[in-house]
Amino acid sequence: MTATYPARTALSALTTECVTDEAAFAELAPAWGRLYERCAAATPFQSHAWLHSWWLSYGRRGRLRVLLVRSGGELVAAAPLMLVHRLLPRLVPLGGAVSDYADVLLDDGDDGRAAGALTEALADAARTALIDFREVRPGGALERVYDRWRGPRRAIRDSPCLELPAVPMRELVARLPSGKAQRVRAKLRKLAALGVRRRTVGPEEVDGALVRLLELHRLQWQGRKVTSEHLRPRFHAHLARAVGPMVRSGNAVVTEFRIDGEVVAVDLTLLSHGLAGGYLYGAHPGLRERRADVAVMLLDACTDNVMHLGERGTLSLLRGDEPYKLHWRPDRVVNQRLLLARRRTAPLLTAVLCDAAARQRGKEVLRRWRERGQD
Repeated sequence: MTATYPARTALSALTTECVTDEAAFAELAPAWGRLYERCAAATPFQSHAWLHSWWLSYGRRGRLRVLLVRSGGELVAAAPLMLVHRLLPRLVPLGGAVSDYADVLLDDGDDGRAAGALTEALADAARTALIDFREVRPGGALERVYDRWRGPRRAIRDSPCLELPAVPMRELVARLPSGKAQRVRAKLRKLAALGVRRRTVGPEEVDGALVRLLELHRLQWQGRKVTSEHLRPRFHAHLARAVGPMVRSGNAVVTEFRIDGEVVAVDLTLLSHGLAGGYLYGAHPGLRERRADVAVMLLDACTDNVMHLGERGTLSLLRGDEPYKLHWRPDRVVNQRLLLARRRTAPLLTAVLCDAAARQRGKEVLRRWRERGQD
């Protein structure tokens, strides 16, 4: 089922539509893919394969709200959303916590009319709900909507992401102080001495490689704190559906690492026009026992997938500023949380801002307590 709204007079060449039916969302794949290719800000988490698969695993019946703007029948803007009622009524992006970035899609050739039409469609769809976009990468397409929003709005800091230039491994190593660079070169030689060989998995082999990745991921974290969602069947089903089409479209690469013919690690890297990011990997615990540096191994492989990104490309270490990432001297880029309200929903915006401020204060208190405990 879809609901169609006539565009405003000033946007007579455009039509807007709200897709609420799962089958209709599935049928959007070809048109969505064309728009994705025309949106330079898009990350792999805005691809149709990723979002539709996520919905099948995590969506709730009756909550789908995918806003579309068309010009002459062709998609020129899209906002993949769902309605939630946890704590407050909100429209939130599809992709949830298993996606590192959220955004809308906007044609790079837009003269402002498609962005305006999408802004109006969002305002119409919101009604009594707050629009709450978490994890928007700086420079994301949603910023064009945010700039046009006429109601209450706020942008606050969200998760940190660490980013490196999209250059070969030798250039990443050259960025390091000489002592650290020598240690990395020694680790690369160690991997070669162990006989680690890697190969890119073809589309027809993706399903089997993902099974091995998830099993190795479970093994490597056994007995340690792990992201529990990565061990759940719904997450496994999501990856199984999404990654094959993404490999075929060039939005994902699956790499196997072998020693003496045995698979000892599998990595999933996601790709878009200007960004590559290592999303998930599984590595046999025996690698660490053999003093193989898995992080160096994975980054070395990931740099092979960034050559197409060009000088302005980004090798993203994705969300989180864990100490092992900091060794590479990355840039710290903080995602945004963009909140959009109508006049009637301004109190919801205030409530979310108060909650976010309280959570941030709690994190600061915990950080200081831990620092004192280490003194």
